Amino acid sequence: MKPFRQINAVLGFVAMACSDPAAPPVQAITELPRALTAGESKVIAASNDFAFDLFRTGNRAQHNSNVFISPLSASMALGMTANGAAGTTYDEMRAALRLGSATREEVNAGYKSLIELLTALDRTTTFQIANSIWYKQNYPFHASFLDESKTYFDARVEALDFASPSAVTTINSWVSEQTNDRIPQILEVIRKDEVMFLINAIYFKGTWQKQFDKAKTQPAQFRAADGTTESVSMMWRAEGVDHVATSEYSAVDLPYGNTAFTMTVVMPNNTDIDTFAESLDQSKWNALVSGLKTSSLEVYLPKFRIEWERLLNDDLGELGMRLPFSPGDADFTRMSPAGLDLFITRVLQKTFVEVDEAGTEAAAATLVGIGETSLPPSFRADRPFLIVIRERFSGAILFIGKIAKLPA
Repeated sequence: MKPFRQINAVLGFVAMACSDPAAPPVQAITELPRALTAGESKVIAASNDFAFDLFRTGNRAQHNSNVFISPLSASMALGMTANGAAGTTYDEMRAALRLGSATREEVNAGYKSLIELLTALDRTTTFQIANSIWYKQNYPFHASFLDESKTYFDARVEALDFASPSAVTTINSWVSEQTNDRIPQILEVIRKDEVMFLINAIYFKGTWQKQFDKAKTQPAQFRAADGTTESVSMMWRAEGVDHVATSEYSAVDLPYGNTAFTMTVVMPNNTDIDTFAESLDQSKWNALVSGLKTSSLEVYLPKFRIEWERLLNDDLGELGMRLPFSPGDADFTRMSPAGLDLFITRVLQKTFVEVDEAGTEAAAATLVGIGETSLPPSFRADRPFLIVIRERFSGAILFIGKIAKLPA
């Protein structure tokens, strides 16, 4: 199956003899306003390695389905959480986030300055990063851990009554506000064992530097990965574009605003999209980006809107992060004096993206739940069970039975 080869698929390229002479509305930039710090470079390299690994792992479970992950959001939410981890628990989190030999101090400083850099790069593009920590009131979390989150992640830190329905409303309202209402709900219920949520929210809204002409948008056929076809609104533009074509794929780069931010669209040639997606890594990506050259092409891109969510526990486990999810084994003693009783209950991400003639709007929220193992356990006989009636001291069994179903 070759689901993305034709022009009426995700993207089409046709050679052009000339380009639109209209000047771009925003002056393009050619470099960052300053050199990256050592910490930023390590965080970016780690985040990109993590991006491809997380995407590859998640995609295996979602063949023929849409996937839209924000690795930066997941990295920041887990980065905040890792500040509370110690010992092997921290080592597994650092390894899963691909942080290598970077020290905790380098990572924290890198996140802090990277947030400041990315959110100020293009005044014509909205890019917001927000972090928060919500914890069960009166639970003994270390002030030093909470202060680190404020200092390095500019996190809002607040205690809530987790037994009150208003706690869920408060958390969801914060996420909704930070994502411009694109992710109105990240949390449905607070489980009885959960005592903290660490959340990252990202919002992006960019206008194409060279917009698509709405008058040129036409119905076209889109052939999906499962072989079915559907009618889509296919956009068109004819200006020059950065493009690369190899025997394996072709790609174009579509910048926003002052070109600091861009969307790269990649189509495999002779490989189905899932196989190609799982082969993509940092090395292949670097080769793709370095091969981009300005060309005169027609570009066809469908308008689309996607809402996506996924529980990332299993994906992170495949990347080596297992101990943090293990009740009784995880070590979050840098987070709380009760840290040996804490573990990660869930890592949930929700995302949104909409692409049209004007540009792109995207949002992500990643929630890390922290639970406590020392709460009283429960026994719930809600499936078949055995019963034994006995005399305790002699050991004599009087009755034994199996309850497989109950009378109405």
